[in-house]
Amino acid sequence: MKATPLAMVMASALSLAACTTPSGPVEVTRFVAPDRVTELGSGPIFVESAPGGESDSLALAPYKAAVAEELRRLGYRESDRAGAGQIARVSLVRYVVGSGGKRSPVSVGVGGSTGSYGSGVGLGIGINLGGGAKDRLGTELSVAITDAASGTSLWEGRADFQPPEDSPLARGTANAQTVASALFREFPGNNGETIEVEVTE
Repeated sequence: MKATPLAMVMASALSLAACTTPSGPVEVTRFVAPDRVTELGSGPIFVESAPGGESDSLALAPYKAAVAEELRRLGYRESDRAGAGQIARVSLVRYVVGSGGKRSPVSVGVGGSTGSYGSGVGLGIGINLGGGAKDRLGTELSVAITDAASGTSLWEGRADFQPPEDSPLARGTANAQTVASALFREFPGNNGETIEVEVTE
């Protein structure tokens, strides 16, 4: 029996309703060089792993791709390193939050520092191995944008997301796209401000 338009609309509505389960907010903190803000959001940019990170890391690859897509959406043009006016350095850490809300202190991976400007966040690339209940899987994505010629920091941001471990947004490309989208929401943001971006499955 052929589905009527009304039946299809109702099916779509039910599908959308099933996809609106809250997964918790993404906490985003950003730092902006006030005198360089007009330089952000356009021109050629190169996306790379932060110093100390693994440039060919499979774990980092979807996050670098998601960051590159957000930068293109903002108006940047992805370039090779030689032709870039700005460099976007990406770092990642994955961790486990147990049922008591305690973050696992054990992590495996190599570090990737994003520099000293702003929050000076230093994040490693890897997945934590902690004991006990594993109720939530955390992701911290950090991106630092610098001037390619001088190395001067122009912008730095960090996004922290802790969805339930059975959430479809907890892993893979969906996780990468979620944190990257939140990180660059209303770019460049206000210097030193922390916001919460609500997301749903």
